[in-house]
Amino acid sequence: MKALPIEPSNAPINIGSRIRAARKAQRMTIEQVAEVTGLTKGFLSRVERDLTSPSVSSLVTLCQVLSVGIGDLFAATDVTLTRAAEAPRISLGGEGIVETLLTGRSERRLQLLKGVIEPRGKGESELYSVDCDVDVLHIVKGRLILIMSNERYELSEGDTLSFPGREPHSWLNPTDDEVEVLWVLVPAAAA
Repeated sequence: MKALPIEPSNAPINIGSRIRAARKAQRMTIEQVAEVTGLTKGFLSRVERDLTSPSVSSLVTLCQVLSVGIGDLFAATDVTLTRAAEAPRISLGGEGIVETLLTGRSERRLQLLKGVIEPRGKGESELYSVDCDVDVLHIVKGRLILIMSNERYELSEGDTLSFPGREPHSWLNPTDDEVEVLWVLVPAAAA
């Protein structure tokens, strides 16, 4: 089989902002990094602003001091865009609710779900739980009642309630108006 020839890209590789972020994550100043690495403050400043490229030796030293892998500086950013009109519909149960997944299906750190609940829509008749550590409910529009084992929360537009995801709960739209909510599940609920 013949290998496909690949031409190198002439696009610049900008790693300065990632080096700066690693330095700040370590709570180090440019002066401190300069002292530990033996590189000058001016050189480090130019590297962080992508005005100059460090040698391999300088880059290895910087990465060791900043506790960052060299490969991490060059890794592609994992970005997922979900257009509102293209968000996949999902169903976590309940009556009179349309739910869409706003984060990518492969995102495991968290899930953002949008729910549009019709008048008098309601969750499961029995309390249920979600397999996540933290469940956050934000009311975008309207009013909603969140029902837990020992408590009922009446939430209005702009209110946000956080609770353990495994805590049994359900919900109810007690009004004749549509309600719009956002659910954030951390980490993403197991499929």
